[in-house]
Amino acid sequence: MNAPTAKDVLAGQVPVSYVELGQGPPILYLHGAGGPVPDAPFLKLLAEHGRVIAPTHPGFGRAVLPDWMDSIDDLAYVYLDLLEELDLRDVTVIGHSMGGWLAAEIAVKSTARIARLILVDAVGIKVSDRNTRDIADIFATAPADLQKLVFYDLSKAPDLSGLSDEAMEIVARNREASALYLWEPYAHNPKLPRRLHRIRVPVLFIWGESDGLVTPAYGQAFSERVPGSHFTVILKAGHVPQVEQPDEFVKLVAAFLSKR
Repeated sequence: MNAPTAKDVLAGQVPVSYVELGQGPPILYLHGAGGPVPDAPFLKLLAEHGRVIAPTHPGFGRAVLPDWMDSIDDLAYVYLDLLEELDLRDVTVIGHSMGGWLAAEIAVKSTARIARLILVDAVGIKVSDRNTRDIADIFATAPADLQKLVFYDLSKAPDLSGLSDEAMEIVARNREASALYLWEPYAHNPKLPRRLHRIRVPVLFIWGESDGLVTPAYGQAFSERVPGSHFTVILKAGHVPQVEQPDEFVKLVAAFLSKR
């Protein structure tokens, strides 16, 4: 299998950096608040089933952040422009966590170039009353406690203690970008539930059974608001099932891709 290739393109007027690997039907992978994962094993496994395009959201990593961008809505239009710029059609869009919210926002705007949608432990809507927290506050939770919410197997959590100064700078920038896109209202768009009926392609929700950040109950409630969608869980996985159980994750994705 070819190694990931780093590429840059203008999506509309926004510079977008991405890695590409594999060949075949296009798969757009949208990362979550933790930042891009260009070398993740699950991306290489996905590349056995198509041409994987995994961009870095503006503001994350080393990616440029235009001074006017400050919302998931802004990001959604950037990726609609990216699909046009790369002339991608019949795309499978996979979004994890914040990237799942982003994928849903893209799909309610247009599915003209999208064949199917996979939302992985996604945030983006409010399913309970205003006084009930649906999504754990990643900014107010101590790092050690946050890892317990995110990972079923803590041995698979990243060890930040040995990172270089440059790597820590990336971690800080990812956190800053997450705050920009997720804050006020926290991790959701109050208007999105009323637009989910506009998603007119097959949708699969994949959830880690032990996700403590956004529970499977939240995921099930999200799925019930998307007409015709399917919901499934991955055992022995938390908020990042694609990291903790990459083989099972890609198996589910491949089965979904094979359906017509």
